[in-house]
Amino acid sequence: VQRELLDALEQTNQRHLAARADYSELSARINSYELAYNMQIHAPEAVDFAQESEATQEMYGMNKDQTKDFGSKCLLARRLVERGVRFIQVYSGGNHNDANWDAHGDLEKNHNLHAGETDQPIAALLEDLKQRGLLDTTLVVWGGEFGRQPTAEYAKGSGRDHNAYGFTMWMAGGGIKGGTSFGTTDELGAQAVENPLHVRNLHATILHQMGLDPNRLSYFFSGLDQKLVGVEHVEPIHEIIA
Repeated sequence: VQRELLDALEQTNQRHLAARADYSELSARINSYELAYNMQIHAPEAVDFAQESEATQEMYGMNKDQTKDFGSKCLLARRLVERGVRFIQVYSGGNHNDANWDAHGDLEKNHNLHAGETDQPIAALLEDLKQRGLLDTTLVVWGGEFGRQPTAEYAKGSGRDHNAYGFTMWMAGGGIKGGTSFGTTDELGAQAVENPLHVRNLHATILHQMGLDPNRLSYFFSGLDQKLVGVEHVEPIHEIIA
């Protein structure tokens, strides 16, 4: 019945589109209906972990309470990669307390908690992608929007405030050179002092590894052609590209 309703809706949309062939937003809307249907019929199979062996599930830590949640996200990510999904976000945290990485209170408790939840699953994802021959064509990017200050935020406790001047992100697969570190912070970890980079360099690297020219790719928005890396010329981080 759902398929019949969508077919009837598509026929109506196509008749409406016939007189508006240059209306790209209408075409995109029509395609989105079909995409939504395809997602609905394929999603149940993609999220069915019963197809995975016990050994695979244990590798991702799905047999332990601490790692089960993030492990299931990483395993699902691998299954989506296998099925041709091109952009996947695996999220850790999200609440306004110790359930996220925003350690304004007890830094040691917070980071031990989240590192314990994510370390085994993300390592399993990389290993699983590699053993299935998928890592070379899959770019994995791990990071957040900032780091933490090297000094305590309050008179009591070990919490740290946000730090946009020195923090780390890592990348794997997708043509990235393994075992390479680029840039250093000062002795306190307060700010980058050697080979400092702007986030636009990270964006340029990701686009470059996807086969796109970061300085030419643009999109039209609010009357302007805009670029993901801003208006100035920017280079990828060539030192980490294999």
